[in-house]
Amino acid sequence: MLSLTNDQQMILDSVEQLANEEFRDKAYTWGSEIPWENIELLADHGYMGINFEEKWGGGGMSEFEVMLIVEILGKICPDTANFYHANHLIGPRAIEMFGSEAAKKKYIPPIVEGNDSIAVAISEPEAGSDVQSMNTTVREENGELILNGEKTWVSAVDYSSAAVVWVKFPEGLGSIVVDLDEPNLKISGNYTNMAGHKQAQFVMEDIVVPEENVLTRDRNAFKQQLKSLNWERLGAAMKSNAWAMSAFNMALDYAQNRQQFDQAIGDFQGNEWKIADMAKRIEASRMLTYSAAQTALDQGRVPDRLETAIAKLHSTETVLHVVDESLQLHGANGYMKEHPLEYLYRLARGRRFGAGTDEIIRNNIASVVKENGLPSHW
Repeated sequence: MLSLTNDQQMILDSVEQLANEEFRDKAYTWGSEIPWENIELLADHGYMGINFEEKWGGGGMSEFEVMLIVEILGKICPDTANFYHANHLIGPRAIEMFGSEAAKKKYIPPIVEGNDSIAVAISEPEAGSDVQSMNTTVREENGELILNGEKTWVSAVDYSSAAVVWVKFPEGLGSIVVDLDEPNLKISGNYTNMAGHKQAQFVMEDIVVPEENVLTRDRNAFKQQLKSLNWERLGAAMKSNAWAMSAFNMALDYAQNRQQFDQAIGDFQGNEWKIADMAKRIEASRMLTYSAAQTALDQGRVPDRLETAIAKLHSTETVLHVVDESLQLHGANGYMKEHPLEYLYRLARGRRFGAGTDEIIRNNIASVVKENGLPSHW
């Protein structure tokens, strides 16, 4: 079992009570909208920015506490968990970890206050998983940094003030912050993905980047940013586990209350096996995720590459299996448009390429075990 401190348990109990009382009734109704009222409530209670420095209004805690909150929120309101994960473990966290004091002062407090978001722009029309093929560049000209390029599949553009953009400097890969109201940033495409969420494609032409908006530029700094993505991937695993738990709870409730042939459908052995298998997979995914996060926390480092990859892959496969089996138990009821399971099915499918495709994650696992084998100690 996971061992939590008294403070961690108190936070989780408080977040769970708040989510049950305030978020549950409107869960699965947000569609493409952001649940700002939920985010504002979390901010009012001091739960936004808990892993950011106190000097910027944060809670001075760790990514581990963020992940625990993501799991609580995800079981009750998937869309709130989605936003919370993105604004604690992805864009804003990159600014907080690698940004200048000026950038942190500008971009972090609004996140903590619950009234802003930071997007992340990595993919390009001709470069997805292969970041080395990026064509977005920053060059030096007359003492200024000039940005040119194109990014696609960027989420949160319509409600974010800025984006963390991955680029190529003359000396190699790096990252910067770009304000989304820049006049030389033009939206060239708007898309709605399978989950109903909006994504954008934009072109950047000769944007002058302030030096204070450079996050990582030298090779070692960017390698550290790549390693920090393990927190994003573990957060994605925890989010997937939460959605799986939500689907499982729906399945269990339905199976115990739906009567066919004079008995609850959950009492048929075939359905009992489904329930048992779902429970087994969820608990395995949770333990893999907790273990990777706890190890990183105990050792004061970013999560281990192998542990993270295994947890992410297992969890994102698990949530699709569990949602699919839950939908099978619900039959035609779960297959109807606007049923929570129908939404979860579409939402969960994106986890198998977001934060690393299944194939890239498997490559990571194979790369580590070919070199080092599986760990032989605890």
